[in-house]
Amino acid sequence: MDFSSLIDLAKQFVSFFLHLDEHLNSIIQTYGTWTYIILFLIIFCETGLVVAPLLPGDSLLFAAGTFAASGSLNLGLVLALLLIAAILGDAVNYWVGNLLGPKVFKNPDSRIFKQEYLEKTQKFYDKYGTKTIIIARFVPIVRTFAPFVAGIGKMKYSTFLTYNIIGAVLWVLSCTLLGYFFGNIPIVKENFELAIFGIIGISVLPVAIEMWKHRSEKKQAATASNET
Repeated sequence: MDFSSLIDLAKQFVSFFLHLDEHLNSIIQTYGTWTYIILFLIIFCETGLVVAPLLPGDSLLFAAGTFAASGSLNLGLVLALLLIAAILGDAVNYWVGNLLGPKVFKNPDSRIFKQEYLEKTQKFYDKYGTKTIIIARFVPIVRTFAPFVAGIGKMKYSTFLTYNIIGAVLWVLSCTLLGYFFGNIPIVKENFELAIFGIIGISVLPVAIEMWKHRSEKKQAATASNET
């Protein structure tokens, strides 16, 4: 694949995010009831496969809620399927990490399995402990790697499952119902791209804060070291 092809692929990927409402509408019109399976698979892969951390999560739930409010999708079925997908995805991710994690991340320079993602998630565990499973639901990339790291760390599965279910319920209900109640408000509907940007921005805010804190701590430590 040449450089221009990569640029085109990146543009298509960004376009999918920015025009998620149009793409989902096209999927609904083309595939009808199969749309539910497509939504299920996207959320399952985004939460269950460490190779797919950049798939839409929060924004897709919001968009699905918006179309449910307009009558294009059944809200109860959307919530049920996406909740199952989120719980099942994390469970699969946990067991993959438990069984294969150390071998997969043996090469820190892997193009697919980024060591930096693993380290970022580990910092969340260091700070929040088992609650990371819940908090990570609302943080892109960390959401995908949190169950994987829990598996690597041999977290007791009954504990993991409890937090998995709680986190999935909070994440799916909040994001989908936000779309259901607010997605079709004229100002939101007319500026859907901005709404998606807002959701993504709010989602990555915890990561940005943690990165800022980490850099501040490093600077303070360096300053203290120089003074001594």
